[in-house]
Amino acid sequence: MRIHLIYRRLPNRVLERYDELVADLSSVVIGRSKFEGMLVPLKVNGVEVIRNGYEMLYFAFPGKDFDILKVYSEEGKFVGLYVDVLDYTKWDGKTLEMLDLFLDIFIFPSGKAFLLDEDEIEMALNYGIISREKFLKAYRTANRILEEIKSGKFPPRVVWEYSL
Repeated sequence: MRIHLIYRRLPNRVLERYDELVADLSSVVIGRSKFEGMLVPLKVNGVEVIRNGYEMLYFAFPGKDFDILKVYSEEGKFVGLYVDVLDYTKWDGKTLEMLDLFLDIFIFPSGKAFLLDEDEIEMALNYGIISREKFLKAYRTANRILEEIKSGKFPPRVVWEYSL
C-alpha cells in the first residue's frame, strides 16, 4: 500500500507524493522514501547528514507536533534522526498531511542534537509568513523535544523497532 503524503510549508509550498507504507499502527504511521530534489546536501555541525539518494523511514504521529525521519546513507548506514517541528499531523488511512513550522532538530547516533533553521523561522516571522503564535509554538515544541532528548525520553521507542 502507498501513503499519499501532503507536506505543507507556509506560505504556500506543498510537497505531494506517494510513498511506501511500512506500517500503520494507528498512533504512528511509518513510511519509506528517498531524498530527492535537494539543491545541496544538508550539513550539521560541519558533517554531511542528508543528500540526494539517501533513504529514510519516516514516523508520523497523528495529532502530534513532530515527525521523525530515520536517515540512512546510500550504503544503508544509519546517519541520524531528523525531526520536523510541525503545527499538525493528520492521517485518514490513506492521506498523511502535515504543516511544517520551519524548525528542525538533527540527532546524531551519539545522541548529540542540534536545533536547525532558526534563521528561516525568524525570516518567516519578520516577513509575516508565520504568526507570532505559530512562531512561539514552534519554539515550545522544539525546546520540549530537546529536553526529552537530554532526559532519554525521545525519540519514541517505535523508532528503534524499525529499520530499512
